[in-house]
Amino acid sequence: MRIHVIQHVPFEGPAGIAEWADARGHALTVTLAPTAAFASPADYDLIVVMGGPMNIYEVDLYPWLSVEKDVIAEAIKVGKGVLGVCLGAQLVADVLGGSVGRNEVPEVGWYPVELTGAGTVSRVFGVMPERFVAGHWHWDTFEIPQGAVHTASSKACVNQAFEYDDGRVIGVQFHLEWTREVLAELIERAGEELTEDVWVQTEGELIAPDAPFAETGTVLEMFLDALERRTMS
Repeated sequence: MRIHVIQHVPFEGPAGIAEWADARGHALTVTLAPTAAFASPADYDLIVVMGGPMNIYEVDLYPWLSVEKDVIAEAIKVGKGVLGVCLGAQLVADVLGGSVGRNEVPEVGWYPVELTGAGTVSRVFGVMPERFVAGHWHWDTFEIPQGAVHTASSKACVNQAFEYDDGRVIGVQFHLEWTREVLAELIERAGEELTEDVWVQTEGELIAPDAPFAETGTVLEMFLDALERRTMS
């Protein structure tokens, strides 16, 4: 499978997704969105849109967001697999007509995610445990776009995931791809965002010796294996 990753900042890369792709023998290319050097849909089977510190509505500050949205829209239109993570999920939701705005509270840390009833019978989400721990680092949230299916939720953020076209297009607000090294760099670059709040963990909690990197990595593999099957079907 050919995977094209859109990365928004150097410190929020594909991490565990790249490790999975390498282990499965998939070809993976990465472009930084500000360069607007996006691959053509003819050159990939799955496009993965990563997270970032910007908001999808800050087009005046980041004019390349408009181009990126067109790239995502084209990928959906021509039938490619699409996975959006965090900011990426918000961009996919926006392209599909769902609104994006502030969540009631910031959610930063390791918190449980639960599949909805629809999620448990999804051909992609259905392979995952009904309840699992994931990483979170977001202030915004998306509405479930019309025609999409709500597949996961958390206590702090109702809309944690959706799928469209029977799982060909997916958005997840949470992070399963974090590795200890990637999260440590994210904290180094954006640690000032770890302000005291009900659903914001401390740096120590985020990178504690018992932080659930292995657990989330296992769930990520289940999820991506199922997404590969859906993408290539």
